[in-house]
Amino acid sequence: MTRMRITKRKTIALIVPVALLALAALVAAPTFADEGRSFRATLTGYEEVPSVSTAASGEFRAQLSADGMTLSYELTYANIQNAMFAHIHFGQMSVNGGVSAFLCGGGDKPACPPGGGTVTGTIDAADVIGPTGQGISPGEFEELVAAMRAGFTYANVHTVMAGAPAGPGNLPGGEIRGHIK
Repeated sequence: MTRMRITKRKTIALIVPVALLALAALVAAPTFADEGRSFRATLTGYEEVPSVSTAASGEFRAQLSADGMTLSYELTYANIQNAMFAHIHFGQMSVNGGVSAFLCGGGDKPACPPGGGTVTGTIDAADVIGPTGQGISPGEFEELVAAMRAGFTYANVHTVMAGAPAGPGNLPGGEIRGHIK
């Protein structure tokens, strides 16, 4: 009888760690399957170059399709005036880089909501416009995705008010920006 209890304890002692390991694998599986396909950025004036003091803020989220040919995105921003353009730029943190793709206000993308809102869309090879001078030619979607995965892109929203001095609501270089991770 004691031998049966010892065998039962050994069996339980073996089953519990195996079950925990299996559970950990199930929890981690979606993370590994999604690696390199989801992107996000929090946009603030402090990340602009040079930094901007503004009440405006935003969020960018994107998901690469399973076949790697399109990027679906959502850009939301608020407390802003005169939003005209939003882009993905190719450039490292704290450095300005060239435009790679429009999110709103250009190309075939919707107009940017001037005072804030949400825009959604899809980027494909036809939407990639460069920057050629930095090694990404028009149409090189894979190069843009590689730069995003490497952490060398950012999203920003530009504001423009004709005839007004530079300041919140008139920052053609960008009012809010976020490093895409």
